[in-house]
Amino acid sequence: MKCSVALLFVLSVGFEAAQYPVEIQADDRPNIIMLLADDLGYRDLSCFGSPAVKTPHLDRLATEGMKFTRFYAGSAVCSPTRASVLTGRYPLRFNITRHFNDVNRWLPESATTIAELLQDAGYNTAHVGKWHLGGLHVNEHGERLTDQPGPRQHGFDVYQTQIEQQPLRTEMGRDRTLFRNGGTVLLRNDRQVGADDPYYSKHLTDANCDFAVEQIEEFAKQDKPFFLNVWWLVPHKPYEPAPEPYWSETATDGISDDQHRFRSMMQHMDGKVGQILDKLDSLGIAENTLVVFASDNGAAFEGYIGDLKGGKTDLHDGGLRVPMIARWPAQISSRKVSEFFGHTNDLLPTFCEAAGVTIPQDISIDGLSLLPHMKGESIPDSSKRGTVFWQLDLYKSMQRHEPKPKPFATEVAMNGKWKLLAKNGEPVELFDISVDPNERRNLISEQPEVVQSMVAELNAWLNAPRVIQE
Repeated sequence: MKCSVALLFVLSVGFEAAQYPVEIQADDRPNIIMLLADDLGYRDLSCFGSPAVKTPHLDRLATEGMKFTRFYAGSAVCSPTRASVLTGRYPLRFNITRHFNDVNRWLPESATTIAELLQDAGYNTAHVGKWHLGGLHVNEHGERLTDQPGPRQHGFDVYQTQIEQQPLRTEMGRDRTLFRNGGTVLLRNDRQVGADDPYYSKHLTDANCDFAVEQIEEFAKQDKPFFLNVWWLVPHKPYEPAPEPYWSETATDGISDDQHRFRSMMQHMDGKVGQILDKLDSLGIAENTLVVFASDNGAAFEGYIGDLKGGKTDLHDGGLRVPMIARWPAQISSRKVSEFFGHTNDLLPTFCEAAGVTIPQDISIDGLSLLPHMKGESIPDSSKRGTVFWQLDLYKSMQRHEPKPKPFATEVAMNGKWKLLAKNGEPVELFDISVDPNERRNLISEQPEVVQSMVAELNAWLNAPRVIQE
């Protein structure tokens, strides 16, 4: 397990390491699968109210488990949230303040990830799909460059992802070939796949699903549990037509070509989730497998957020609030709906508790295990969480079809019903989201004491020590 001097700070605005009793026997430990969509809006699944997209397999996941209706991503863009998922810590702890540019940013190798904790506890670990946390550049021979840490340096035994290199990704995005020709730029276990590879000619969503299913089959043969991280690129741009039958199934009058492409991509991903669930069933391991689904941020251009305000790159709830589903038949009752606040920082402590893994004393985390709540044993004590924070460098344009809401904000502090938005530590908006979830009435002039208290906490958090990129 990795550690650095910077990680030894136990920050006043974070949690000290949770001490979960290790009572779970090795044979009883669950498999864990984390499914993460990219730019999926709060209401983009039919089980969350989509009027257009049909997601029967994700709906099945919700029916057979627990649906969280008040779950938040760690950021309104991808890289920071991905750091939150892996580390259980605010992205700002690692000085991650915006999405990575494929050039010179990465998650520090000293960061302790959920994959490392589970790997150290005897789990097999695999990452499949989008990474966007650095370290995925190759040389002229197709070998991964080692000047930045990649998935293996963060605890994954096996991985398959796309090369994240400029100008490659920009060109494929511009040409709208990132999905259809995605197999031609796959990187697997530090080497680019060749033209003779079975996944080379596959659509990216198919390549990711098929490799994930292959890993499940391999891991199921071994006498230890597995952690499988599947991070879809769907429904991120470029919007491309999904293969049949999804393209024809989503054709309808009165929608734009991009909206048609978006819907087909969504239903394609849902079909692939169905294949993963079917594989768990056929292997007889579904009962003791915890499957969690969420999104890295709120909706981009074609996504659906209902009446929420904002969207991707914006810190109102349209950019932060995402669907979350958890299914573990052996432990979580079916048809449960929770309105309890959850955050991507909560995933690491939740997975650790499920696996019977004690988080080391020298690791400070910002999340709270949701497992007792999922199992119906208790409601988490919100006072232990305290105020929750977000930070995101200013993006003046919002990735939606409408202008970004003003005033602009770069930080959020949320405590109970109060949500404060600030710019560079100065308050700009305050909402009572218990009665105003769509953030329409700014109460900043009516609640000066609330504002003063939350601004003080926010600035203490902004000024806390950070782990600087090595």
